[in-house]
Amino acid sequence: MTLYRTYRPKTFKEVIGRDSIKAILQKQLASGTLSHAYLFSGVRGTGKTTLARLVAKAANCSNRDTESGEPCNECASCVAINQGRAQDLIEIDAASNRRIEEVRELREMVKYAPATSPHKVYIIDEAHMLTREAANALLKTLEEPPKHVIFILATTELEKIPDTIFSRCQHFSFGLVPLAEIQERLRALLALESVKMDDEVILDIARRSSGSLRDAESLLGQILSMGKKDITREDASLFLPKVPFAETVNFLASLVNRDAP
Repeated sequence: MTLYRTYRPKTFKEVIGRDSIKAILQKQLASGTLSHAYLFSGVRGTGKTTLARLVAKAANCSNRDTESGEPCNECASCVAINQGRAQDLIEIDAASNRRIEEVRELREMVKYAPATSPHKVYIIDEAHMLTREAANALLKTLEEPPKHVIFILATTELEKIPDTIFSRCQHFSFGLVPLAEIQERLRALLALESVKMDDEVILDIARRSSGSLRDAESLLGQILSMGKKDITREDASLFLPKVPFAETVNFLASLVNRDAP
């Protein structure tokens, strides 16, 4: 059960744990001062692609809120992005399109005007996977991009991004999502699915996600695949590791304290 896809945030307000980043992006959208290139960095499952898509949607929204920068989710552009059929939102996986040939093709495509929207937005995931030659080719476009193009690069390994690329992007660092906010999100998803779950299980899922909201939602989805509407710790134990989190912490504490007994 892919909860993170089914309930992917459609507005900035629905995104949790990214208040400072959202505030800056929404102010830029409201004032029409978006950058031509962004770099989102952080561990997996912390909202990089989600916010990238929201920026693309809001930038092309014909009825965007003038104060908050929120997309309307009703105009033709918003509906197309929500349904995954927007021609002017191009998502590229750099892990499988890392060669200079692919980037040269991209450089040719950016010259053309958007099909139906004000902006053509390119989201390049795992940007650190680009070869050196491909990164240099992309650099040329980042230096002098067409006015209708917005680039959003996402990476889990910021240290591998060339300085020349980094210096031409507005950078946002995505830290781990706080435990309390992951729990809040899990409870909201359970309510949407009309499922009851023990608070101890929710806490255990949040802890095991290690700050990755997507990992937490993925694990919750696995547990919900049982089809039960009232899930206990015993039910969840089929998917969660057998050793409770607290016992693991106590064991490590004993090692640190040299407490062999």
